[in-house]
Amino acid sequence: MRTIRSNKDIPSFHLTGVGLGNFDGLHIGHMALINILISESKLNGLQSIVYTFTSHPDNIINKNRFTPSLMTLEKKEQILGQLPLDYLYLEEFDENFAKMKPIDFVKNILVDKLKIKLAVAGFDYTFGYKGEGNVNLLKKLGEQYGFKTVIIPPVKINNEIISSTGIRKYISKGMMEEAYYMLGRPYSINGVVETGYKLGSKLGFPTANITPDPQLLLPSFGVYLTRTLIDGRLYNSITNIGIKPTFELSNPRVCIETHILNFNENIYNKKIEVYFFAKLRDEIKFKDKDELARQVKSDIANATLLFSKYIV
Repeated sequence: MRTIRSNKDIPSFHLTGVGLGNFDGLHIGHMALINILISESKLNGLQSIVYTFTSHPDNIINKNRFTPSLMTLEKKEQILGQLPLDYLYLEEFDENFAKMKPIDFVKNILVDKLKIKLAVAGFDYTFGYKGEGNVNLLKKLGEQYGFKTVIIPPVKINNEIISSTGIRKYISKGMMEEAYYMLGRPYSINGVVETGYKLGSKLGFPTANITPDPQLLLPSFGVYLTRTLIDGRLYNSITNIGIKPTFELSNPRVCIETHILNFNENIYNKKIEVYFFAKLRDEIKFKDKDELARQVKSDIANATLLFSKYIV
């Protein structure tokens, strides 16, 4: 798979099948769409392209409301790169692009630039200025410009339509198991291990601290059952997200602190990825450090009983 950014290195496409959408999180509904795109493109001798954006369009359209992402572009490339997909096309969504009329988007981008012969989109796909274009208009323009349109119906779990919005709701409430089922994989956050206050080490439970991409959605404050990927190997771990209220820091900031079980290597400045499986408890302010240490020990014991239930 080759990644293309709209402002540079654009190849001369022949004939293409294009998957359309934000694809935030690459949940199982997205993956169903992309697999249909790939199979239909191969069947018709077309190059397959997933067409999406470098940032969430809502953050340009609705500047007074921030929509966090479920996945970094790096993670999106990693997952799509495992598929027999030809191209990932990343469009820069800015204020000028947001003003593009639906028909101009289809004519100037899909037809003229991408040489589209097949469009694959979800049932609720919208495009163009203020989302005025919908799947009915896409079908109509497909007939006009000579490309086939395939619309993917909603994918459901327990009668609930899988959506990035729904997944955000679950993650923001710490409901990681529900998010897992919709994503088809555990939610994860990566970052470079940095030097913290070493408060965990003083308690006897050293932690790997990371600062995530500011665009990413963080689970609600609390302690989580996690697994941590280091140098290609997974380790059982527990992770706290919060502001360490017990220590009453003068300038608290949100931290992601992971205690990796049965691990004592130096991993400062290494990139790690933390996979979230379940919330163990909310973040609590304890009366003193000894009470906190006893609770962490209890958290580890509780987590140890649960690890066998989950598989990455």
